Amino acid sequence: MTVRTRFAPSPTGYLHLGGARTALYSWAYARHFGGTFILRIEDTDLERSTPEAVQAILDGMQWLGLSHDEGPFYQMQRMDRYREVVRSMLEAGTAYLCYCSPEEVEAMRERMRAAGEKPRYDGTWRPEAGKTLPPVPEGVRPVVRFKNPLDGEVTWVDVVKGPITIANKELDDLIIARPDGTPTYNFCVSVDDWDMKITHVLRGDDHVNNTPRQINILRALGAELPQYGHLPMILGADGQKLSKRHGAVSVMQYPEQGYLPEAMLNYLARLGWSHGDDEIFSMEQFTEWFNLEHLTASAAQFNPEKLAWLNNHYIKAADNERLAGLARPVLEREGAKFDGAPELATVIALVKDRTNTINELADTAMLFYRDPQPDAALLAQHLTDAVRPALATFAERCKDVEWNKAAIAAMFKEVLAAHGLKMPQIAMPLRLIVTGQLQTPAIDAVLELFGRDVVVARVAKYL
Repeated sequence: MTVRTRFAPSPTGYLHLGGARTALYSWAYARHFGGTFILRIEDTDLERSTPEAVQAILDGMQWLGLSHDEGPFYQMQRMDRYREVVRSMLEAGTAYLCYCSPEEVEAMRERMRAAGEKPRYDGTWRPEAGKTLPPVPEGVRPVVRFKNPLDGEVTWVDVVKGPITIANKELDDLIIARPDGTPTYNFCVSVDDWDMKITHVLRGDDHVNNTPRQINILRALGAELPQYGHLPMILGADGQKLSKRHGAVSVMQYPEQGYLPEAMLNYLARLGWSHGDDEIFSMEQFTEWFNLEHLTASAAQFNPEKLAWLNNHYIKAADNERLAGLARPVLEREGAKFDGAPELATVIALVKDRTNTINELADTAMLFYRDPQPDAALLAQHLTDAVRPALATFAERCKDVEWNKAAIAAMFKEVLAAHGLKMPQIAMPLRLIVTGQLQTPAIDAVLELFGRDVVVARVAKYL
């Protein structure tokens, strides 16, 4: 069997973290077996589906690097196929025309609720042997209903949740085509999975109730059933379903906040699956290790601190030129001045270990690309009369010393010894004078990057 998986989002909003995790697992399972990963856009909800939402899904998949092998397929472009299958089911007797109005169906359900029964369609127009159907009303456009089995059960072994059984009497004769002929969700999904020869369906556990209906439709079509796996919801830190109140839930908010795709992929991979105690791994390792046996049936909890920790790991490991390309637009928005300043990739190499996001990285690097504006009170506190002579000596020595980190560090020791000071007494005012702030990476490394002329000029300004 060739493994064929699919990711089939509805374009009624952004690509959220739960959807991205589903896509990742489906992609990884196909990659693990050398199979095919299919992208399908389920856009039949015309009132809620938008081109912007479609693009948001495509952008999210591209950012994550989850490339599809087939598609994207759009259900709205497959209407002729759905109508063809509806006709064949009507001819085969596995579907039938129903002329009940929505008001009549709701009245049926109200009667059943009043009698303490499960509300459902009562089968008025369901053809059965020996049954006389009502006369067809004039001017009424019928819906098409699936003739669901009345007896027996639907059982499948869910690859995440284990065996699940639902009695057919719990299922309605669901509508598979509306009065205008447009097909409904469960029908389209079933036909698509059949036509696309899907072997494994991984999706959120909010779809568990759809699965028996889709299984019965597929059986009526004589189709081979895929294996189903329903992934538990992702919860926020408070144990509630992840939502906007927990922060960014749209995948495309994360690159805006400065996260790397490899960090997000690594994090999502562990949000419902494990490989021993491994926390950090590449996508090559993930696809090699990934299996369905280690998917967890319990809800996963989103932990932004862990995601930030992973992002810090990947930032430290990333190529400096790549990071510079990501940080530069952020710096430009903040008014960074690059003329005569150190190369951004070199600055990145110095500061990246301390940052969790690209935005933090740009914020830290900004000290090299703006004019320093030290706080007057801090400057008065640290630039004392006892320190000024040492700074003057330091500035004079700067003119002749070889300009590298080691030579600058050695020069510091000489100046401190000559003036009887300790390192913080000269480092603090130097940081304020040269960068405008007290917190920086190692002062000798910072001064090396600024360059001799800039350092001497800025110190001279305050002496």
